[in-house]
Amino acid sequence: MPRGSSGKRERQYEHIKESGEKRGMSEGRAKEMASRTVNRERARSGESKSSSRSSTQGKSASQRGGQRSGGGGGGGSSERTRDELYDEAKKRNIEGRSTMTKQQLKNALGH
Repeated sequence: MPRGSSGKRERQYEHIKESGEKRGMSEGRAKEMASRTVNRERARSGESKSSSRSSTQGKSASQRGGQRSGGGGGGGSSERTRDELYDEAKKRNIEGRSTMTKQQLKNALGH
């Protein structure tokens, strides 16, 4: 942590670092992620002497509420998997569902 950082930012750093390690990140990667996150939050709140434009624009992590976290590609879309579509088709007793592609299942279900 940079000199002069507040207790709040130090606690935030430790929390983010520990969370990363619990999710299987290496200690080095967890420290890097925590540092970058805390530094960005410091820049947004005016606690740092200088900041980049990318640090101060857009939603903060707390405002995003985890929108970018996790896998799935697709930019956070709520795209359903073929298996999920198949299960719904099975519940609705749609004929020929076992040989349908994901797109065909979507069409049959009206998605």
